[in-house]
Amino acid sequence: MASLERTYTVPLRREYQKVATYKRTKKATKAVKEFVIRHMKAADFNAVKILNELNEHLWLHGIRNPPHKVKIVCRRDDKGIVMVQLFGKSFPEAPKEPEKKGTAAKLAEKVGAAAGKVGSVVADKIKAKDEHEGHDHAGHDHAEPKKEEKKPKPPVPKPAPGHVPAQPQPTPVRKNPEQKR
Repeated sequence: MASLERTYTVPLRREYQKVATYKRTKKATKAVKEFVIRHMKAADFNAVKILNELNEHLWLHGIRNPPHKVKIVCRRDDKGIVMVQLFGKSFPEAPKEPEKKGTAAKLAEKVGAAAGKVGSVVADKIKAKDEHEGHDHAGHDHAEPKKEEKKPKPPVPKPAPGHVPAQPQPTPVRKNPEQKR
């Protein structure tokens, strides 16, 4: 299934007039998604991605004043994901995932062929370390760092026999509530 690309003009005014003024742009974005679901045969809301330029265009005048209509370009890929972009703007290219490399490969790139034997020895040591890190450490007897031991708190001294702790003074009660202190 090849990718499908279409251009539409989406009427928004009838949709966002149905809600309160402080919800208009939110309703306009939902209306764009509903329109795209209907016309591009998308599965659901999660399959529709509104790109940044279109979103900024909808929110340009705030939450209360979205545009009355908007011209969009929709592109559906093989997975069923529909990307929606403002007309006249280009779609972003799919990012290429870099290959994951170990430390030995990264060092070999940095060192290159010019380093000669020294670089290969260091690379071999790092490669051996990478392989060692991948193993299960349950059977190995490795020295673990010592944890700091907490010192016990000294015991609280007991009061002497016959000692009475000081009592808080009671608050004086005023007979006249209007009387100043």
